[in-house]
Amino acid sequence: MAKNKAKILLVDDEPDILEIVGYNLSQEGYQISTASNGKEAVAKAKSDLPDLIIMDVMMPEMDGIEACEIIRKLPELPNVIITFLTARNEDYTQVAGFDAGADDYISKPIKPKLLVSKVNALLRRFNDQQKNVGTLSVGGIEINREEYIIIKDGIEISLPRKEFELFYLLASKPGKVFKREEILDTIWGNDVIVGGRTIDVHIRKLREKIGDDYFKTIKGVGYKLEV
Repeated sequence: MAKNKAKILLVDDEPDILEIVGYNLSQEGYQISTASNGKEAVAKAKSDLPDLIIMDVMMPEMDGIEACEIIRKLPELPNVIITFLTARNEDYTQVAGFDAGADDYISKPIKPKLLVSKVNALLRRFNDQQKNVGTLSVGGIEINREEYIIIKDGIEISLPRKEFELFYLLASKPGKVFKREEILDTIWGNDVIVGGRTIDVHIRKLREKIGDDYFKTIKGVGYKLEV
């Protein structure tokens, strides 16, 4: 079996989950480390510098949402992928996770083959995105994909990962109307189940942060970036 250089941090307060998930991913060649709560996860993230963090939401001492927010602010981990491992798959929980900076969700109960497939897809999609890093200027806004920041009127605007990727997608093709399916496939991947409300919330937040004059909703089925 060829060794995979990617490092994965698993965070869950259930030892059985850590054992099952860790075993299946280590069999794929991934380097695995573990933590049992959010506070420990932040410390491990700083010391281990993982490529991917798979983290439970409901944990003692510090939950996954708070830990995700802290990790997203660590300068040494600007591009770490964070996905939540949780049985709570309601839309509002997903929105809270994405607002905190999560990239994806993996639902419990865990199916080993699906887990491995999703992890492989996450890392592959991230690697593909990294190949296209650079700066894009559109409508007076500068978008730096390498550093995940945007600058409007000389002011730096910080966005959670999914909001940034969504804005970059829209800005990369000004005037194009994007259907929901295309947005889901490009930003979340076609194997991720995300409610339409999640996209609407992300668009609404982008309008609030960047300015409604940059966006226009087309009959509720697509989105268009105005420049």
